[in-house]
Amino acid sequence: MDRVILPTLETPTLTKAELAELLFERLGLNKRESKDMVEAFFELLHEQLVAGNDAKLSGFGNFQIRRKAPRPGRNPRTGEAIPIKARNVVTFHASHKLKALVQGEIPNGDDFE
Repeated sequence: MDRVILPTLETPTLTKAELAELLFERLGLNKRESKDMVEAFFELLHEQLVAGNDAKLSGFGNFQIRRKAPRPGRNPRTGEAIPIKARNVVTFHASHKLKALVQGEIPNGDDFE
């Protein structure tokens, strides 16, 4: 089987609607079920991250919450010193399987499942 994941995607952005359409086409779910499944997935991911928990998607990668300490910054236009407040940021680290697939080390993604 040819493993073109997004054969009709014309833009580099993958939307929730496009994900739902792919579920509809490939799994035979009805459109409402497909949309609900995509929404539920992202809702669960958001809830975990907002609660300060990391989210691991096996075989894909990890979303992690990282605390950035306050630090001095500088306005690039004026050169004026500006303090940057402490904040939480979300980082993503791809799994070894995803990295290997992107690098072409796993032909056709056979070992990605």
